[in-house]
Amino acid sequence: MSDSTTLEEQPEPAEVVEPEGESGQAGVPEAQPRDEDQDETADETQDETQEDADADPEAGEDDAQASDGEQESPKPAPSKVRLAIVVGLAAVVAMAALASWFGFHAYQSHQADQQRKLYVQVARQGAINLTTIDWEHVDADIERILNSATGTFYDDFQRRSKPFIQVVQHFQSKSVGTITAAALESESDDAAQVLVAVSVKTTTAGAPEQRPRAWRMRITVQQVGDEAKVANVEFVP
Repeated sequence: MSDSTTLEEQPEPAEVVEPEGESGQAGVPEAQPRDEDQDETADETQDETQEDADADPEAGEDDAQASDGEQESPKPAPSKVRLAIVVGLAAVVAMAALASWFGFHAYQSHQADQQRKLYVQVARQGAINLTTIDWEHVDADIERILNSATGTFYDDFQRRSKPFIQVVQHFQSKSVGTITAAALESESDDAAQVLVAVSVKTTTAGAPEQRPRAWRMRITVQQVGDEAKVANVEFVP
C-alpha cells in the first residue's frame, strides 16, 4: 500500500463540542448586541421621554422654576417697600407732632403756675408793706407801698399818704405784720384776687402793749407790663 492511499483513507478529526451551561460560558465571550438593536432601543427611549414631556408640560416648567428659586431669593414688590417707607415717615411725623404738643402744653402749664405764684407773692408782700410801718422812717415805708401799687389803689393811697404820715408820727406808732396764710381766690387773663390773713402787732408811745390783731384782706393783683402790682385792697371780716 502506498503512502497516498494511506492518507486518503484516514478519517478527519471530529469537532470538539463544548458543553452548554454556566461552566461552558465562563471562557466564551458574551455575544454583543448588534448596532441595529441599539439604535432601535435608543429610538424607543427617546419616544417615551418625548411622550412623557408632551403629557405633562408643566412638570418641566416647575422644575425650572424650583431651580431658579434656589438660586435667587424672592424680592419684595416695590409698591410694598414704598408703602412701608411712607408708613414709617408718617409715624415719625406723628410722634414728633405729639411730642411738640405735649412740650408746648407742659410749657403753658408751667407758665400759668409761675404766674399764679407771682400773684400770691405780690399780694403777700403788699399786705406786709401795708401793716409794717415805723414812725421813725414812715416816709420810706409809704414810698415802698406806692412803688408796689397801681390803678385806683395807687391814686387813693397817694392822696391820703400825707395825713397818714402825720398820724403815725404824732402817736409814734410802730406796727409789724406777719402773714399767716395766703391763697389764690380767682384769676383772669391779667389779674387775680388773693386772700391774705395777717397778724399785726402795734405799739404806740405811752400806751400799754397790745395783743396782735388778726386781719383778713382781699388783694387784687394786676399785671402791669413785666410786673405785677397791687390794684385794690379790701378788708374782709
